[in-house]
Amino acid sequence: MQERLKTAITGLGKVAPLHAEALSKLPQSAFKAVSSSKKKKAEEFARKYGIKGYTDVSEMVSKEKIDVVIICTPHPFHKKPAIDAMEAGAHVLIEKPFASSLADCDEMISIANRCSKQIGVISQRRWYPPVQRMKKAIDDGKIGKPVLGTVLMLGWRDENYYSSDSWRGTWNGEGGGVLVNQAPHQIDLLQWFMGPPAELYGIWENLNHPYIEVEDTAIAVIRFKNGAIGNILVSNSQKPGIYGKVHVHGDNGASVGVQTDGGAMFIAGMSSILEPPVNDIWTIPGEQHLLQEMEKKDSEFFNSLPNPMEYFHERQIEDFLQAIIDDRKPMVTGEDGRVTVEIFTAIYRSNRDRKPVNWPLLPEISDDFDGRLIKQV
Repeated sequence: MQERLKTAITGLGKVAPLHAEALSKLPQSAFKAVSSSKKKKAEEFARKYGIKGYTDVSEMVSKEKIDVVIICTPHPFHKKPAIDAMEAGAHVLIEKPFASSLADCDEMISIANRCSKQIGVISQRRWYPPVQRMKKAIDDGKIGKPVLGTVLMLGWRDENYYSSDSWRGTWNGEGGGVLVNQAPHQIDLLQWFMGPPAELYGIWENLNHPYIEVEDTAIAVIRFKNGAIGNILVSNSQKPGIYGKVHVHGDNGASVGVQTDGGAMFIAGMSSILEPPVNDIWTIPGEQHLLQEMEKKDSEFFNSLPNPMEYFHERQIEDFLQAIIDDRKPMVTGEDGRVTVEIFTAIYRSNRDRKPVNWPLLPEISDDFDGRLIKQV
């Protein structure tokens, strides 16, 4: 019989229903409870699934003997519920990004180690078939050594999006703009394909969103520890939203790439995905002719899914639960999540200091939030 872990969610915003649906369906999960700082919201959400609602994470974990808590609070507020859950006895899976600061990352990882708990971060695009195909081709050496990696993500967020929650578009409530909220998926894929970073020079700006505090656009040049180089260009300033792409080029001249998002960018609880993720570059010798076939196959599969985002969240949650059952590391760990936080932190610091930032990146003791609060000139 399949072992079932008692599961719960804390933070009941727009992304929480994706997790709730997964937890209510997976054979590894016995969905037992939710928590929110708002009692009425917790009770209403819990009623829908026939479970218990709480306002305190520690109490929820202790009373329901919860094994796994998924953290869906706003980005700067991941640390406290994650630590409360782990110290009460649960493993934690955190919505992206892992945190908005390196200090929070390190504290959560330290507590996970002290409590012997698994900690992971949502990066469900790693489960997209064209992404997994790309990763395998790189690992199998089909492009030689990866020498150039790029992220290009052009999208749009309007005033209605930012006004949909009071924390959006603010440094204190969101922790950042496009770098912290929209770009972590693509940044995660870049570092998964290319390996650990070594040096970065970056800049950011708010181009056309005067009603928010945070950046809507950022650009960076990055050097990886293996000597490869890369480029990141991400923006929320292009109507109505265009695409997100991650490409990797090898030293044998071959290239592989994925368009993870097309049309308008997906917004949890507010929109659906317009275009399926597909490989958009594939020049491996002898395999160039497969590109059209791969695109057709992946599009048909994606379009056959009743709810694609729910499906891929489900795949990652399934991996996390099974990792606990099997006593192994999940595919995406807290340490992986920290690398993405390192990259966007390096861009903020580089923009502030007007110079490259070198690894390793450590938490900073300052009052400017890694350069986010420095007024742009």
